[in-house]
This record gives sequence, C-alpha cells and structure tokens, in this order.
Amino acid sequence: MKRALVTGGSGAIGAAICRKLGADGHHVLVHANRRLAQAESVAGAITAAGGSAQAIAFDVADAAAAGAALERLLEAGVIQIVVNNAGIHDDAVMPGMSREQWARVIDVSLNGFFNVTQPLLLPMLRTRWGRIVNMSSVSALTGNPGQTNYAAAKAGLHGATKSLALELASRGVTVNAVAPGIIASPMADAVFGRELIDRLVPMKRAGTPEEVAELVAFLASDRAAYISGQIIAINGAMI
Repeated sequence: MKRALVTGGSGAIGAAICRKLGADGHHVLVHANRRLAQAESVAGAITAAGGSAQAIAFDVADAAAAGAALERLLEAGVIQIVVNNAGIHDDAVMPGMSREQWARVIDVSLNGFFNVTQPLLLPMLRTRWGRIVNMSSVSALTGNPGQTNYAAAKAGLHGATKSLALELASRGVTVNAVAPGIIASPMADAVFGRELIDRLVPMKRAGTPEEVAELVAFLASDRAAYISGQIIAINGAMI
C-alpha cells in the first residue's frame, strides 16, 4: 500500500482526489490547514468505504511547520504520491492589489509546493518510484482579469513541474501538472452561472471534481509511468 499526501484535501476537488486514491488502495493523508474537521470527515468516509486514510493539518506556506509535520509523517514510512492541491484565491485587479494579496497567494500555491515536496524527495527517490501531481488552473494557461497573483503562482508551478520532471526522470519519479477549468463546487457555483458557463465552455457544462480526480489518479498510477513533465488541461475544450 503506497502512501499518498493530498494537500488541500478538505475542499471539493481535493476531497474527490482523496476518495479516488483511497478507492485505488492507497493510504491517503488528507491535508487541511484550518479545516481539520472537514479533512477528518473525508478520511472517515474513505475508511468507512474500506480504505485507509488519516487527516492531518498544517500551513503549507509555513516552511517550519510543514517541515515538522512532514518529518513526523515520514517516521511512519515514505510518501510516494504527492498531490499539491492547496491553493487560495485573493482576487483584485493589479492596480488595486495589495502586496499582502500578492504574497499570500504566491506563498500558498508556489512556496507551498516547495515546502511540501522538497522534504519528501530523497525518501521517495530511494524507492525508485514516485508520482507528483501539481494542481494548476486554466488561469495559468490563458490569464484571467483580477487573478494576476493566482495566474502567476500557478504558471510558476508549470516551470517547476517541467524542471523537476527532468531532475527525477531517471529515478522512476514522474512530475505532472493538471490544469482544471470551471469545476463544479460551492465556490465556483457562486461565480459561474448557467449563461456564463454556456458562453465560456464549449461543452456547455462545468466539470465535476470526480472527473478531475480520475485524471489525477491515472497520473498517480503505474499506467502513467511514461508521462512526465506535462501540463494537462481538463476544461471542456475551453482552450
């Protein structure tokens, strides 16, 4: 049984990824920052369905806290699957964006990727098998007004994905990014009405968290052993 860490596992997409990885037979570490109760609920659902999971909490943007939490987790065994899903929005057009808005979004999505992934690499490499999946966004591919900070953070993940894939390719570890478009969730549903989705998405519907989870689970499997360094969009033909 491989151990899989999903950051931001308490949200809609993260929870779907956790459930799918649990159904695939992995021990899932369901991460949250402040929403530990939701992460515990996701872990509980996985175990109730016959899988194996536990909830954990730390701030991915806090390097010291993340490092300490990961050190404790590694005492129980190597983590071979990492899904960097934690991310936040703090939208504003750039002329009105504060330095704090810029820094916090970069800290969670981009610095958080480093804080979580780097400590896990050497133990993973020793096993000569690993899967790293970085969750990006259509905003990083097209840009989006009011999301300069978010698009920059996610686009930064693209460069990191490609570079890290080259560094780890000879050791059986793949690194890919998944860039969802409009995915149904309480937050997205409040922003994207039916008419807007019809105008933006050629498939005329939002995607589901489960559809994203299927893609992530595939990339985390043996079947995707020759796929690395890729940015894979899942957006209903938006681009």
